[in-house]
Amino acid sequence: MSGASVPQGREGPAFDILARRGGLVLAALACIALVALFAGARYGMMLAIGLGFGIALEGLRFGFAGPWRAMILRREPAGILAQLLSIGIVSAVAIPLLAAHPDELTGAQAPIGWAMIGGAFVFGAAMQVVLGCGSGTLVNAGSGNPVGLLALPFFAIGSFAGAYHLIWWTGLGALPILTLSGWPGLIVTLAALAAVAGLLLRLARPEARHLPRRLVIAAIALAALAIANLVIAGQPWGVVYGLGLWAAKGFTALGGDLSGSAFWSAPGSERILQGSILTDYTSLTNIGIIAGAFAVAAWRSGGLSQKLPGYPMRAWLATIVAGFLLGYSSRLAFGCNVGAFFSGVSTGSLHGWVWFVAAFAGAVLGVRLRPLLGLETRA
Repeated sequence: MSGASVPQGREGPAFDILARRGGLVLAALACIALVALFAGARYGMMLAIGLGFGIALEGLRFGFAGPWRAMILRREPAGILAQLLSIGIVSAVAIPLLAAHPDELTGAQAPIGWAMIGGAFVFGAAMQVVLGCGSGTLVNAGSGNPVGLLALPFFAIGSFAGAYHLIWWTGLGALPILTLSGWPGLIVTLAALAAVAGLLLRLARPEARHLPRRLVIAAIALAALAIANLVIAGQPWGVVYGLGLWAAKGFTALGGDLSGSAFWSAPGSERILQGSILTDYTSLTNIGIIAGAFAVAAWRSGGLSQKLPGYPMRAWLATIVAGFLLGYSSRLAFGCNVGAFFSGVSTGSLHGWVWFVAAFAGAVLGVRLRPLLGLETRA
């Protein structure tokens, strides 16, 4: 009949959106279940935590590179204040836990040295060139951002190369590992976080001295996930090692020999290289971040339809170089914004504070470099 109406509820855009979203949820649950079945329940939980990170970072627009840029260019501290809040929450749990269970839990602790400081500075600059730190590059790639997709494989190659040369770089000189432990360490850490927050508020424009509820929720969510990461994996949230491991596995699969690297030929590294990626905690959370960001972008209508920016060729070449430098420098600096700053400070490592200062100084340079390289100047 020409006048018959089409039945509602089973067809049309609304039904397609619901079907797509339902499929995303089922796919995520299926992946978690399969990893738990074939690798073990703990590894399934780590993938779930990684998915949570990706969903929180992309869904609540929480990041590291963008907020640093906003503070440098516009004196808007909200994003960094949210980072400090999240770190403080994790510290309140992690530092006492590490003191109570030293044989079961490890912190993101590393020595302060010339290579670490230089690596953090270079990382801060490169992070602003691609507008993404370690977790940010994973999120950008997962959500379909062309710059993130291009930078990610070179980040992994750089991380692998940085680890290959790490022992030589650390031989240039470093202090012993210095930590703030126990309740005294927690008090000092929280006081330092409050002091940095106070300084940021003092430097901020008056109308920018507030913290949106979205960022508060994101900070709490990330803190809860980071604490779960520490308890389940026995180690803090990290990013860089997993990316380097992927490149190392690719290198050996192509017949490469890693016996010349003290890092990759160490017994612990050899064991992980011979094992499955599904039994490496950092790899699982990295995969989860990419998948979680993809799910959020796909959940949103048209979320994956990002256009290719009209950058000049020098901008794309700069993205490749910056991606490699992100990986290489973060390996020398013992982590990125996540592994060194977020997890380092929240587990009492003084190198996390030094990393923050050096990386922020590098970010100031990176902000100035970005327009010179032909990249857009959006915050």
